[in-house]
Amino acid sequence: MGSSNYIFSLQPTFTQGFIMGQLSILALLAVILKYLFLENEHLQKVPVYADRDHPVLQPTPLSTPMDQTSARIESESTEWFNALLHQVADVYRSKLRDDLQGVEGDEILRQRVEDFANRMRPSAVLDRIQVHSVHLGISAPRLFNARSRLVAGAGSLERSEFDMTYKDDVSISLSTAYLFNYPTIGFARLPVSVTISLSAFSCHAVIMPPSPSTSAPVLTLAMLPNFLLDLKSTSLLGSRAKLADVPKLHELIDSQIRRALIQRGTFKIVLPGLSNVEEAKEVV
Repeated sequence: MGSSNYIFSLQPTFTQGFIMGQLSILALLAVILKYLFLENEHLQKVPVYADRDHPVLQPTPLSTPMDQTSARIESESTEWFNALLHQVADVYRSKLRDDLQGVEGDEILRQRVEDFANRMRPSAVLDRIQVHSVHLGISAPRLFNARSRLVAGAGSLERSEFDMTYKDDVSISLSTAYLFNYPTIGFARLPVSVTISLSAFSCHAVIMPPSPSTSAPVLTLAMLPNFLLDLKSTSLLGSRAKLADVPKLHELIDSQIRRALIQRGTFKIVLPGLSNVEEAKEVV
């Protein structure tokens, strides 16, 4: 894995817990806010494998053909983990609202997301972002078809594979302005309002255990690129003569989110007490 992969410590911090609890939600929000309007040369080189017309993955009976890289495949129940994952997601939704319900909790959540958006925005081309509403849903990612495989050439080292599906109503509504700095700085600005909603996301994922021989053991969680994403958006451009739901803008939003998810689909988690983030970075 390259050095661009995310590396985390399993210290009980708010950010790390939320990533583990609601990985899909945070990834999508971060991608939306960081890559909404800007093309990225590196991301453009990454092919998009997702078939947006393909139906969302559903739990199916596990097939168990032997392959050349596996000595055995075992199916395991994930119900206990799904229940735990849902509880973790509920806890972090509550904490993002300071455990407050109703309008007061909504405003705390909105302000936190807005602050995050403005820390991430490219200030040279985007005016301050105003977040109007955020909805983090009520569900949680669900795992199924769990199986373990022996890693080829690694003795007894096993990797875990599973399918994940997430169905919910997650949305964010925001407005900003695109800044035109040619022929002079601040030459013009184009108001932009966007609402983006996620109703379904599914993927195949792999968890690789740390190698006992490495000096900085890390747990690797990777999302395979053949994911399915049901994303919808609405938009409004301009202040006087307004353009609604411009297809090219929607295509840009969709493609940038897909490319960024593919590019950033691997996470490395440092095992506590055995190494630290800096040591793990040197190894990878």
